[in-house]
Formats: sequence, structure tokens, C-alpha cells
Amino acid sequence: MVEKRNPICDRLTMDQLAALLDGPRARGAFLLRSILDPPWSLRIQDEAPLSVTALVRGQAWIVLDDADPVPLRPGEVAINRGPEPYTVSDDPDTKPQIVIHPGQHCTTLDGESLYQAMDLGIRTWGNNPDGDTVLLTGTYNFEGEVSRRLLEALPTLIVQPGDPIISLLGAEIVKDEPGQEAVLDRLLDLLLIAVLRSWFATHEAPAWYRAMSDPVVGKAMRMLHNNPAHPWTVAALATEVGVSRASLARRFTDLVGEPPMAFLTDWRLALAADLLREPDATIGAVARKVGYGSPFALSAAFKRVRGISPQEHRAGADK
Repeated sequence: MVEKRNPICDRLTMDQLAALLDGPRARGAFLLRSILDPPWSLRIQDEAPLSVTALVRGQAWIVLDDADPVPLRPGEVAINRGPEPYTVSDDPDTKPQIVIHPGQHCTTLDGESLYQAMDLGIRTWGNNPDGDTVLLTGTYNFEGEVSRRLLEALPTLIVQPGDPIISLLGAEIVKDEPGQEAVLDRLLDLLLIAVLRSWFATHEAPAWYRAMSDPVVGKAMRMLHNNPAHPWTVAALATEVGVSRASLARRFTDLVGEPPMAFLTDWRLALAADLLREPDATIGAVARKVGYGSPFALSAAFKRVRGISPQEHRAGADK
């Protein structure tokens, strides 16, 4: 009998950066191709934690409520960090005509559903099947707790080049074949990661990202990440990376912004928060996987750092 693998548990062996980029991992993400003729304007108020919009052809603008409009050109990708609403339109001056609500429910400004009226086929929607503008939209509706550190490092809006992955996603989004949902999820993840890598390479990256390149601190971060269940101490970690305890503690805090054990606690609890969303996971099993000796120890740490118990966290995730 082949043991069924848990994708969240697989993260325990991932590289630190890969896991942080993998945090908002698509699982049946909402994906849609929009074909539109001007004038058009979409008011996005779906409260999603992260959305990806790629422009295949035509022109579009991303309009935040508190910033200047940003143009989106063919081959570019916009990443919007929620949950604040924003507008996507053919021109910044075009007034919203359509509202996208939570759950991707689409209506007129008066609340009339547009689901049937604008249906153009498999994962395709719009006001004209031959419209001038083609957009690909992917929405991460679930904020995995492992992604919290990444999401907090992102601005509200990022615009970066996305070719050639846009072409791959565009070709696959209209197919209806076995396993297509998994294919689309992975392409969306690939597009997101490519854009974030490009962004961090050309903009001020967060401290934890820069620290990964340090030969001492980067190695220590990977060891903590890859084996969170190990009974780590600063002294044991310092021995492993070949420096003194004081040197590691000082260097780690300077580069990462927090001491090694605080970083480890945050990582353990992030993993625990994600694992607790699994329907069959017990608090005891989760505690062992992330390095706590008992359910009580995990519960105490969870309550101290996050302000709620594991049970309360799980109940909130189920709503």
C-alpha cells in the first residue's frame, strides 16, 4: 500500500526560500480568461489574499484606491495583495461596471448576476468573444499560514514581466482534460514565483530573503527549516554552522531581524497552523511534527504568540 503524501508535510524538507515562495500554493485556485471590448471596468472586492492578473493582449490599468493608476502592458503580470479592493479597467477614467465579490460572484453595480450573461466557454468570460483585450486571472482564495512572512513583505501591487509562462497558462486555461486543475495550479504557482524572484532581484528584498545568501546565517536558517522537530538550541546550531554561540546569535539577529530561536518558534507555529487545517490532524500529531513534546506545549506556545488556541485557530479556518 502506497502511503498518501501530505503536501503540507512535504514542506518540512523544502529550502527556506522555496517554502516561503510556495506559501500561497494554489489548490484548486480560481482561474479565468477574460475577453473584453472597451469600455470595461471591473471592481475587484473579493477579499482574496493574493491575485495574479496577466495581460495577453490589449491594454489595462490597475487602479488602487489610494495610489496613482498603474498601466499593465501585454506580457506583464500584476500581483495584488489583498484584501483591499481595487479596479482593473481599460482606462483609469472608466467607471466600474462590474463587481467581483467574495467567492468570485460577479454582478452589476445593482447586484444582478452576470454569470450566465458573460459566459464564453471553458474558464472564459467577457463581453465579446473577439474582444480587443485578453486577461488571465488567478486568485489564491486561501491564505496558508506558512505564507504570512512572504505576504507581509510584499507591497499592495507588483507589476513585472511574465512571459513566457503567460503563454503556457493561456494555452492551458481553456482546456478541459483529466488533471487539468492540477496543471493550472502549478502553472499559476510558477508564474507567481517567477514574478516574485524578479521583483526581489530588482527591489529592496526583505531581511530574511537577503539573509539566505549569508554563508553562516543562510545555512542556519535552512537547518532550522528542514528539521523543525529537532531540539535546537543556539549552541547546537552554532556548532553545526561552525561559529561561536555569541557570534551566531548576533549575526542572525542583525541579518534576519530576530534571534534564531524566535525565528524557529515562528516557523514551527506557521507550520502547525497550516497542518491544523488538515481534517484528520490531531494536535498531538502536529506538535510532534513541528518540535513540541506535547499537545500542551504546542497549545501554550500557540496561545502565547498568536493569541488564540490551536482549537480556536482550527475552528476559524473551518468557517
